[in-house]
Amino acid sequence: QVHLVESGGGLVQAGASLKLSCAASGGTFSSYSMAWFRQAPGKEREVVVRISWSGSTVYADSVKGRFTISRDHGKNMVYLQMNVLKPEDTAVYYCAAKLGSMYGEYPYWGQGTEVTVSS
Repeated sequence: QVHLVESGGGLVQAGASLKLSCAASGGTFSSYSMAWFRQAPGKEREVVVRISWSGSTVYADSVKGRFTISRDHGKNMVYLQMNVLKPEDTAVYYCAAKLGSMYGEYPYWGQGTEVTVSS
């Protein structure tokens, strides 16, 4: 079972950048697909981006061209580089993991890190 811990959230102004990190432990990292989800106040949780064990990615339309996911198998880390942040990116961001395909339900979750973008 994998354990996930996010970090890197904060308060920034619109147009700024932030980089979120997710540290994974307790599992064979290379076996897991990873994803970033977010949940804005009063809204349902949504997927931001998925990345397979081999590095294939799928981004939500709302973040394409602004956000970049990456993973470091040597460090068991996943990153989310967020550029040109908008107020609508304000949310709690969660790192998630699942074995196998990057599609389907993610059973493993971190505690979340809060991102607030002011206008």
